[in-house]
Amino acid sequence: MLPKLLIIEDSPSMLHMFKGFLQQEPLEVLSAETGAEGLRILRRERPALLLLELKLPDIDGREILEAIAAEGIETAAVVMTAHGSVNAAVEAMRLGAVDFLVKPFTQERLGKTLTNVQELHQLKSEVAAFRELDRPSYDEMIGSSLPMQAVYRTIDSASPTDATVFIVGETGTGKELVAQALHDGSTRAGGQLVVLNCAAIPKDLIESELFGHVKGAFSGATGDRDGAAHLAAEGTLFLDEIGEMDISLQSKLLRFLQSGMFQRVGSSRTESSNARILCATNRDAWAAVQAGTFREDLYYRLNVIPIVLPALRQRGGDVIEIARHFLRLYAQHDGKAFIDFDEGVQTLLLNYNWPGNIRQLQNVVRNIVVLHDGDIVTHDMLPPLEQVDMTMGAGGASLAPITPAFGPLLAGGGFADAATGSSPVRATGAGQSFPAMPETEADLRPMWVVEKEMIDRALEITGGNVNRAAALLEISPSSVYRKRTRSRA
Repeated sequence: MLPKLLIIEDSPSMLHMFKGFLQQEPLEVLSAETGAEGLRILRRERPALLLLELKLPDIDGREILEAIAAEGIETAAVVMTAHGSVNAAVEAMRLGAVDFLVKPFTQERLGKTLTNVQELHQLKSEVAAFRELDRPSYDEMIGSSLPMQAVYRTIDSASPTDATVFIVGETGTGKELVAQALHDGSTRAGGQLVVLNCAAIPKDLIESELFGHVKGAFSGATGDRDGAAHLAAEGTLFLDEIGEMDISLQSKLLRFLQSGMFQRVGSSRTESSNARILCATNRDAWAAVQAGTFREDLYYRLNVIPIVLPALRQRGGDVIEIARHFLRLYAQHDGKAFIDFDEGVQTLLLNYNWPGNIRQLQNVVRNIVVLHDGDIVTHDMLPPLEQVDMTMGAGGASLAPITPAFGPLLAGGGFADAATGSSPVRATGAGQSFPAMPETEADLRPMWVVEKEMIDRALEITGGNVNRAAALLEISPSSVYRKRTRSRA
């Protein structure tokens, strides 16, 4: 269907000429000779383009522009005005017109103007659509980073279907939240979301948990019991940590996925369930296939729509958004006044590696709220963090990590080089490897020397930013100044 163009022009001869100009354009041309008629057509037809004469016999063209804005009519208006009335055209653009033409104009000028307007309108539509996709959260998930936008879009596409979804991500990345969002966005939202954690159930009980059992099926089975497959009928069955399922049960799960049929433990009667299947793992499922601990045919059956959840360390500013969410949540719950983190704490949170992902961050914030008071979280309120991953500095420049002074303990004593894991090394000076654990009295150095070298290195890495260096070393800025300037008495 061709886009519609409405011409509102009170001069019949001019109207005829404009229609002639537009004969070859891919447009459906509508026309009106009065403002009142033009408004009726605008409201009824909602044309994509409007060619509007400002001086009309009944209604001023600016009134039509005001009505368009007030009523939310989506049209790109180009106003026409006589030479010497440019000020009126400028006023019209202030009211919402996108361009103007000064009469008289050529066919080429009209065509070029309409092409530009259409391209602008298309660009605005694309930008609006992009902004709509740039979501700061989704269901119970928080984060506006690009990796999470990709996750949100996949959930949007997969939710309305019955397709099996395979969610992959490190521990604590929010796999169950993704499963909940998929269920909530589906036609099965009125049914149950049944979660079965395959890693938390003993091997000899997981079949019963999945398919149910009858009385007397095994010791302790004192009555019939429904399994997750039955409970999730008309709903969603989420198999969390599917990689932990014993391979002997995987064949029965495969049969259930293929046919929707299953048998309770101890029963010969076949039952059916149309539960939608979601699954998740924190392991490399394909590596498990190659290792022989996960069936290849089951892998392909489950891996219809993969969703890979990024680790928290890969999500940039999401760390702060999530931390603020937990801070305000727990502050409200415990009657505390916390509202935000100071700049130094934010820097530390952004540079920390978060091996436990969101779950670890949640626990850190909970610790702060329980043990401290105030409105702003400061560095001294933070619990110990095991590792700071220094990868980005001010301005986004890549930085080398601060190498720990000592690596893992080697057989026979001594410590490996922290960067390579090789035999002990010795080096001095900022920018070089830090020394291995001293082995003799001759290797020992005063602590103030070691501290000064660490501070010099931190300042080098942070580009001389004392506050940032202090935050990363977990000392006060005044300590940086004092220890750096200390000299041997």
